[in-house]
Amino acid sequence: MAARIKKGDKVIVIAGRDKGKTGAVKQVLPQEDRAIVEGVNMVSRHTKQTQQTQGGILRKEATIHLSNIALADPKTGKPTRVGFKVQSDGRKVRFAKASGDLIDG
Repeated sequence: MAARIKKGDKVIVIAGRDKGKTGAVKQVLPQEDRAIVEGVNMVSRHTKQTQQTQGGILRKEATIHLSNIALADPKTGKPTRVGFKVQSDGRKVRFAKASGDLIDG
């Protein structure tokens, strides 16, 4: 299946405890259908002190399932689904189904 959400995309959380939050995708894990989004699904990790790092409680982003996030429409900023078009020059590009705007330029 083609990647509907990619690294760097601006997404909106549509389900779960962080519903309504927005952020940029830091990493996509396609085998697990999950992604890491900046500032979303924050968890506390208790880490032991090592020679390189200070110990303590670290706050970091956990993965979120792709079904719980939607791409933000480039025109309106609201959640939208993603479609694919083939351009006249043969390139396959993503577009926002709500507004019809191209996402991949």
